Amino acid sequence: MKRVPAAPPPVRLELSGDRLASSLARLVAGAEPHGGLEWYVDALKLKGAAFRETLRATPDRLAALEPAAFGTLCPLMPTVRRRIGRWLERPAYDALRDELAELLVAIDEPASTDERLAHFGAGLGEDRRQRWVRDLAAEVLHNVDPERYPLMTRWVWDAAANTGVLREIWFADGAMPDRIAVADGYATFLALREELSGYLSRQGFFRDMLHYVDLLCAQVYAEYICDQGGSYLRTDFSAEPDPLEYTRRLLGLDGVRAGSGRARLNTIEGRAAAV
Repeated sequence: MKRVPAAPPPVRLELSGDRLASSLARLVAGAEPHGGLEWYVDALKLKGAAFRETLRATPDRLAALEPAAFGTLCPLMPTVRRRIGRWLERPAYDALRDELAELLVAIDEPASTDERLAHFGAGLGEDRRQRWVRDLAAEVLHNVDPERYPLMTRWVWDAAANTGVLREIWFADGAMPDRIAVADGYATFLALREELSGYLSRQGFFRDMLHYVDLLCAQVYAEYICDQGGSYLRTDFSAEPDPLEYTRRLLGLDGVRAGSGRARLNTIEGRAAAV
């Protein structure tokens, strides 16, 4: 009989309402010149549709997934796109495709998320230890099935590095603790999404909640990047005067243009691609 992992226990988070309020206000104001928050939501929907069209498939179709098709998704994953280049060439790509197929075959079983994330990359040799590999798995799960899988990249919360959105919005009555004793497992990311959804609903957001949670998370961490002078993931981001530049890049929206209905992207090889 197939073993079904137990559901993770609930996680209690202590978040700062003041920090959330200031980040939400900056997000709303910064989005206005680009068509408002609705444009950003539409862009996230476009991104998700591209992932689902390419990866939400039967095992047989995933086994036939070509490097060029998967390569069109890579520019939409900012912490992945500059590191995955060599894995888009055969024979290395075949190992990566097998890892993706194994990750997605149990996509309807969220209780096994931590186990699948921990195992992802086992066939990638030494690269399995690189942090972008876990981000790749997290991006794929979230974009293919955002209802079941919240955004779980390391910039949302990385317990080992003690950095991410969670730390930036953690409520501290006094000095911030040196470390936040919260694991970066599936239960934590679910709890964070639930808390942020509740906060946004109290501010009058009722539709497209999953996308607004992602936007708020990206805005919070974009502010941290700006405060640090863009030092985090310097190879992925470059300084720009646009107040939402980092927000867009964290979500992989820097290749999407308002009103086009398509994403014009630069591939790993520098070629233009439309999604």
